[in-house]
Amino acid sequence: MADQKRILMVAVQKQVEALRMASGLTLLDDAVSIAAWGKLPEGGGAAEQMEALEFAEVPVVELAPTGDAMAALARQIIDNDVVYCV
Repeated sequence: MADQKRILMVAVQKQVEALRMASGLTLLDDAVSIAAWGKLPEGGGAAEQMEALEFAEVPVVELAPTGDAMAALARQIIDNDVVYCV
């Protein structure tokens, strides 16, 4: 069995698609987390994915586009094994 990876999904442009991809990654035995650049959209597609992510206990952080948030995102990128930017 392979070691568990830490996967970070950075939701930037296509945030609902990033949520969907992160939901799919929960099928692996890897630790998945999400950093959203700005506020996540509300609505049917996003709500469905957020429900699945909450069930899988995936941490989701919304980062306001500021210098402090950029530093927090940089720390998260360094701390993870795999990073996807969508």
